[in-house]
Amino acid sequence: MTEFLEYNITLNLPNQLPERQLIANTINPHSYCVAKEDEVFNQALLTSDILVPDGVGVVWATKLLYNRKIAKISGFDLHLHFLELLQKNGGGRVFYLGSSPTTLFLIRARIEREYPKVKVGIWSPPFKEEFTVEDNQEMISKVNSFQPDVLFVGMTAPKQEKWVHYNKAGLDSKVICSIGAVFDFYAGTVKRPNEFWIKLGLEWLPRFLKEPRRLWRRNLISTPKFVLEMIRIKNNLF
Repeated sequence: MTEFLEYNITLNLPNQLPERQLIANTINPHSYCVAKEDEVFNQALLTSDILVPDGVGVVWATKLLYNRKIAKISGFDLHLHFLELLQKNGGGRVFYLGSSPTTLFLIRARIEREYPKVKVGIWSPPFKEEFTVEDNQEMISKVNSFQPDVLFVGMTAPKQEKWVHYNKAGLDSKVICSIGAVFDFYAGTVKRPNEFWIKLGLEWLPRFLKEPRRLWRRNLISTPKFVLEMIRIKNNLF
């Protein structure tokens, strides 16, 4: 599993759209732990073209194990990067797949204000544990009929990464990013912690205090497990 940290972490984001399809994902201590138990999710992360360190735990682990100093790059940063890239280069097309219609309408309205050269397509898939073949065909059809330069998928991890992993060959988009909670942050339906907490590397704390029932496993189980595993790996490697 250390290949995530040693080989796959991306430190520089592209400054132009790729010629071939590019898959971008994020990794944090919780997704690391989930991937250990979920082989499809594991493969989805390992085969990413871009895998950004979306968590101070990953930054710390990379320094601990390989003495590499890297910066945290959040899913929110990844999202803004591609919007700004399209705006700067004369415009483009983005598609948001996931979340509720209300959230998607708010996202589109904000992009129309902030990135007027960027055209937006949206689709809210059904909220269910697993999609049917018909669901998948409809989702792929909605994306491909819009022909986006960038497809943002927001269905929560690991569902979103696995969906992209299974369906990427049929998706007509130059870039595909799984960014989960960013949909709600950007729409304003969920408030992102302010810059004070982000700079301290404690963005997780206000979110946990606000939604302990949803985030307790991530912060109270996955994070300690991740820290202990990194220390064990450190002792085994050196």
